[in-house]
Amino acid sequence: MNTRSPASSLRVAVAGLGFGEKVHLPALRACPDTEPVALWHPRPARLEVACRSAELPGFSDFDALLAHPAVDAVVIATPPALRHALARAALQAGKHLLLEKPVCLAAEQVLELQRLAMAAGLSVAVDFEYRAVPMFRQLETLLAEGSIGEPWLVKLDWLMGSRADAQRPWSWYSQRSEGGGVLGALGSHAFDMLHWLIGPSTSLAASLSTAIPSRPLADGSGGVGPVDADDIALVSIDLEHGGSDRVPAQLSLSSVTRAGRGCWLELHGSEGALVLGSDNQADYVHGFQLWRASGTAPLQPVPIDPRFAFPRTWADGRIAPVLAIHSAWSASVREGRPMVPGLHEGYRSQRCCDLALASAETGQRLSIT
Repeated sequence: MNTRSPASSLRVAVAGLGFGEKVHLPALRACPDTEPVALWHPRPARLEVACRSAELPGFSDFDALLAHPAVDAVVIATPPALRHALARAALQAGKHLLLEKPVCLAAEQVLELQRLAMAAGLSVAVDFEYRAVPMFRQLETLLAEGSIGEPWLVKLDWLMGSRADAQRPWSWYSQRSEGGGVLGALGSHAFDMLHWLIGPSTSLAASLSTAIPSRPLADGSGGVGPVDADDIALVSIDLEHGGSDRVPAQLSLSSVTRAGRGCWLELHGSEGALVLGSDNQADYVHGFQLWRASGTAPLQPVPIDPRFAFPRTWADGRIAPVLAIHSAWSASVREGRPMVPGLHEGYRSQRCCDLALASAETGQRLSIT
């Protein structure tokens, strides 16, 4: 794997100016081991505004960005449909990568990127940032210590209202072919959470639906665009734990729940239970709380463990965990070791997304190999 001098910062370009500009850019600037050096966006007018604000050079030609000698690595935070082609070009140009999720539109595309990265000795991170959120890390530690004994049941309700307004304009998010839908947006994170905390998926069955079948076009013409991307996903999963144990898990995901209660994860086992949840729909860091029950006793709040606290937080709580992913990524590049979470974790999550779509279409429970 290519490595860098311990004294040098990883010089990073940001491709995509939504989450990329709002979260990745300040995270890169706050990370002592990374330095943002350029921006990319296909629309020159949008790019010009961002470059002026960030005081960075910009490129609307991706090949020109990759040819720039100051660029060591690229964050790809574009809509999902663009990620595979951009990532492939970046790897072929010898650039390390950090990819937003879902990484690609299909698991086979993730495997292609993994082969390219391994052949070129490049580090590829995937932004599964919940792994860096303090209360999730504390939960993972309690599970590893056997707090609930053998896990028997996992339940994840992730009920959001971000798209409950039927007047929210039509966009790529409305189109399944472009990677839109709640399965990709929340399910990709949810699958990774379960794999990290419990173990890999072995089978699943899914039901997907679209509650809002059309949305107004953003051009103000008065027209409407059809929506075929899911905004509700119900998934039953079997997880492997400890090599052979079967742990059933139930996911309820929604982006159209007007009175949605946010993200709530329950883990029940032979010796007790852990519940992690937050009703803060605007910020997935600030607001999470953890409860624990031993035996048949009622749930009790678990004090925050200062070992897991971020050294710094921002009003936008997304920046701190993304910064942690950047820090781990830059260390991976510097030390020449594999990145976790990386393409292996991205593949497992995307494989579950792919099979959930197939299960919903066929009505069958599908094995995951």
